[in-house]
Amino acid sequence: MIKFFLMVNKQGQTRLSRYYEHVEINKRTMLEAEVIKNCLSRSKDQCSFIEYKDFKLVYRQYAALFIVVGINETENEMAVYELIHNFVEVLDKYFSRVSELDVSFSASEIRLS
Repeated sequence: MIKFFLMVNKQGQTRLSRYYEHVEINKRTMLEAEVIKNCLSRSKDQCSFIEYKDFKLVYRQYAALFIVVGINETENEMAVYELIHNFVEVLDKYFSRVSELDVSFSASEIRLS
């Protein structure tokens, strides 16, 4: 089961977040900061799956944007990894050129690839 979905830039700013189970606002802020720190500190040679507390993190980097998905222990990491890629492909086709400059999707130019 997916617990949350984050889009984060290289500066560690959350551009989009969606939680699929209730998490208090102050705990969300702390969780996002820790998750971002863990993902940004890893090198490109390291695996894109991280065991973190009572769940796993699956992330992919597209240019200056990281997409991080928190999942439970029973979820398939490779399936979520491909889900992230498919999500990015859909965004890229729908919005033409996607960038992290405007993940609210209101700008005319958005680029992920």
